Amino acid sequence: MAHIVVDDSENLEKAIKRFKRMVEKEGIIREWKKREYYEKPSTILNRKNKALRRKLMKKTRKTHDTKSFS
Repeated sequence: MAHIVVDDSENLEKAIKRFKRMVEKEGIIREWKKREYYEKPSTILNRKNKALRRKLMKKTRKTHDTKSFS
């Protein structure tokens, strides 16, 4: 069973997103990934590039944060 602890100062939308991720991770509810409509190849490429950029930014942010604590 998924549960989260919400602080008084935490934003409600953030808590909901965190809960949703936890539920998906545990496999209780799965996100429907199949596209129900036609997507242009350029749109698909742009979406994938955006996701890659987000992933790289997150990775660099994590490495930068861990180095500052050393």
